[in-house]
Amino acid sequence: MLKKIVDVIIRGEAGHAETVMGPVVAAVGAVVLAIGAASDDMGWLVIVGGVVLALGLFVTPLVNHGSIEKGIYGRLDKLDGNK
Repeated sequence: MLKKIVDVIIRGEAGHAETVMGPVVAAVGAVVLAIGAASDDMGWLVIVGGVVLALGLFVTPLVNHGSIEKGIYGRLDKLDGNK
């Protein structure tokens, strides 16, 4: 039963929950960046926030491709008869 639930979460097409992690990381980085920019003596917080924001923005399309697009392209290739 647990294996079936985990399989639906990982391979199911209903939610694609794993793709939300990149934007969440980027949002946290943006908030940290804004807090660091608003404070006087927290330059290190601006740097950390900028790095976390950039990491979230960089990882988002990679996770999207690996979790959604790769499966879609694979099924399309099978339909076309290329595999």
